[in-house]
Amino acid sequence: MSEHRRKPPQPQEGGRAAARRGQPGSPSGRRAAPRDATGSPSDSHGSGYYGLGGDGAPGGRAEARRAAQRSAGGGRRRAAEPAAGRRGPSSRPPGRKRLVDYPRADKDGWRRWTPSWKLVAGLCVAFFGSLVAAAGIGYAMVGIPDVDKTAEAQNNVYYWKDGSQMVATGGETNRQIVDLSQIPEAMRWAVISQENKTFYDDAGIDPKGIARAVFNMARGGQTQGGSTITQQYVKNAMLNDQSQTISRKVKEIFVAVKVGAEVDKDQILAGYLNSAYYGRGAYGIQAAARAYFNKDAIDLKPGECAFLSAMLKGATYYDPAGATSIDPNATAQNNSRRALRQMQDTLDKMVEYKHLPLAERVKYTTLPKWQNPRSNTALSGQIGYLVDLANSYLVTHSEETGITADELQKGGYSIRTTFDKSKVKELEASVAKVKKANIKPDQRPKTDTHVQFGGASVNPANGAIEAIYGGEDATKHFTNNSDQTGAQVGSTFKPFVLAAAMTWGVRDPDLGSSQAQDERTVVSPKSLFSGKNKLKIKEYDGSVWKNEKGQEWLQTNDGQASYGEPPNFKIDLREAMRESVNSAFVQLGMDVGLDKVKEAALNAGLKKGSLTGSGFPSFSIGISDPSAIRMAGAYATFAASGKQREPYSVEKVTSKDGTIFTHKTVTNQAFTKKVADNVTDILKTVVDDGTGTAAQLPGRDVAGKTGTTDGNKSAWFVGYTPQLSTAVTMFRYDDNESNKNRTFLEMFGTGGQKKIHGASFPAEIWHDYMAEAMDGLPVKDFPAPEEIGEVLNKDPIPTPTPSVTETEEESPSPSPSPSKTEVEPSPSPSETCTKFFGCDDDETGGANNNGGANGGPGGDISPSPSLSESPGTSRGNDGGGFFGAPNG
Repeated sequence: MSEHRRKPPQPQEGGRAAARRGQPGSPSGRRAAPRDATGSPSDSHGSGYYGLGGDGAPGGRAEARRAAQRSAGGGRRRAAEPAAGRRGPSSRPPGRKRLVDYPRADKDGWRRWTPSWKLVAGLCVAFFGSLVAAAGIGYAMVGIPDVDKTAEAQNNVYYWKDGSQMVATGGETNRQIVDLSQIPEAMRWAVISQENKTFYDDAGIDPKGIARAVFNMARGGQTQGGSTITQQYVKNAMLNDQSQTISRKVKEIFVAVKVGAEVDKDQILAGYLNSAYYGRGAYGIQAAARAYFNKDAIDLKPGECAFLSAMLKGATYYDPAGATSIDPNATAQNNSRRALRQMQDTLDKMVEYKHLPLAERVKYTTLPKWQNPRSNTALSGQIGYLVDLANSYLVTHSEETGITADELQKGGYSIRTTFDKSKVKELEASVAKVKKANIKPDQRPKTDTHVQFGGASVNPANGAIEAIYGGEDATKHFTNNSDQTGAQVGSTFKPFVLAAAMTWGVRDPDLGSSQAQDERTVVSPKSLFSGKNKLKIKEYDGSVWKNEKGQEWLQTNDGQASYGEPPNFKIDLREAMRESVNSAFVQLGMDVGLDKVKEAALNAGLKKGSLTGSGFPSFSIGISDPSAIRMAGAYATFAASGKQREPYSVEKVTSKDGTIFTHKTVTNQAFTKKVADNVTDILKTVVDDGTGTAAQLPGRDVAGKTGTTDGNKSAWFVGYTPQLSTAVTMFRYDDNESNKNRTFLEMFGTGGQKKIHGASFPAEIWHDYMAEAMDGLPVKDFPAPEEIGEVLNKDPIPTPTPSVTETEEESPSPSPSPSKTEVEPSPSPSETCTKFFGCDDDETGGANNNGGANGGPGGDISPSPSLSESPGTSRGNDGGGFFGAPNG
């Protein structure tokens, strides 16, 4: 054995070092492998060992390889290692095969992160398989609920201010189940044609509709639009949970599929028609037929069936009787238009789908004759008006209360109101006393028919509505006279003119219009204005006011009387308010600016939608038509020394989940204390020795104002003590429900009086009621007013020299300063002048001549409003109803 065979194998490191040392002098003539060459460790080490041998013998290389293998742990050859700085597919050591090859082991770069089609397909199969499995499990787990256990509605319980129960109503179940044979085919096909034309063919659900509904819910919207008749039946009659959530919708879908598969279609249809809500407290087709037409369901005609199918979309907005107590936009006129349009659309679809002959369809082009909606004797008297007012507040303030119209109709709420039971009864009794003693429709049918009263009391301390008088009976007279009438307020509007003059002041006539807005003079109650009858009204800068036709304006006073000593007829503002002198306040409004007068009224608490004609001089003497509630609330702002609080009717609402709403009073400083207390002091003069003496309460401070309008079509008294503000109104209009164009009627001769004034019946009712309402309350005085403003001396326009124009006409009766060049309004009241030019305060009797149609200013102005109003113009309320969002 040769000597080098007996040498033990050298370590790899030694061999590697020896290889490096041996490379330059290798006698074999072979080039040593580069250091970065790819190869096995044994290769590189072997060449080094071979170099150390020095003799180049082949046996040396073989032995070196075998030695390297033995030192590596055996006869198996090691896998190649990657070269430094490089990593690739061939460099990854082999491992176990993974179940999911992701990231992909045999790919580089972005391809490594791209799933294979096998992986994608597998995941899709797994996903849809899971859905099918879940659906199968869900379908197997759900049962068909018992209709009798869940198709029940709950009452809403209303409480008086003291916590005693007023009435339980609003959600009671009015349902009579009838067999499908007792439901006309026209009713079945009307609902199917409008709601679910594939009813007899579908599986109980509409996948597209469901997807749309789920998408809406995911965005926070409502679920309507995704339900078949089967789903609606399940929701109405089988599910206790009526929440608008995805979980509830999923449950509804599973139950609907099972019901659709296991229950006969006719049975489903009958169940739906017997459980659906049609409005007016009517659940089911039989109750609906009675509520709207006073007949059995089997006797319904196709037109009536199409009409009732429209009610299923939401009776709040389709009942032609209107529902302004819930939503100001749901007026009788608007609802009638919507109901007719929906009814006609349903009939057209019935013809299109071959469910109704065209010859039969053409018989129904108008709404069927329906009956009044009030049938619940629990809502008679004032209770119905009180409930409507509370409902209106809850729904129009749904962002705060969390209660929608639909949720309110379902019931289950305990509602604590602000209404004082004794005050409500006292106000009702005071109106009844005056009516019984004075209003004799049998004896005076031409003057005493259609007489209406309205009233409201508001607490100045917090804005709580403590009493209202809405009309004779909520089940007979449906318009709430405390809330929405359209009756103009007359001279009860004058305090807002005075408040504007004391807040911003009158403009300087010597300055330009822009500078005059800044340079103003606050007026004092001692400021002098002209009390002259037929006063020619001028702009603040001294130019004569003219309308769009170039006509000038002559302002008349009640009874054609001038106040003050001739020839200038100067009176101060206190006297002008005490005697309700129109000419002085119309000119004061022009000097202050009608925009500021409007701003003062809004600040006091009136609503924009009730303020009309603000571009005309007569705006200052009450051509607007706020509600009694809003007028009481606005005067309460003066009683509270300028602090304005919104009138409200609900203190707290609770449900099975606990308290869900509590009212919080918000106070706004509408006027400074100095301004408000001065207005109160002047209004106190009106009651002490002016036109409002009938409202005096011995031993108590009372402030107030009378108001009568052009044509003697409405009369008001609004007054207050430090603790309570009350407004009372009187008017006449035809209350026939079929009369869509109601107009206010004159009250000359009504109650046996030559003319109705605010100082007569309204002040008498106010006095009788307030005497009882204040009984037992401590006596409080109004704050003593601080001095305010400067004493101004406004000269009237001198009698103009004779000149003839197209718009001038000779005065039919002599004036204090006779002139044939003055334009005098026609003395006869006219519907064409009463809206913007026809408002006068008539406290002492005499004819009313405040603008006419025959040559005088206002001849072409729009007539007084009727009770058929567009959305959002309900009187004195946000957005038209009492508490709604403001109109534009």
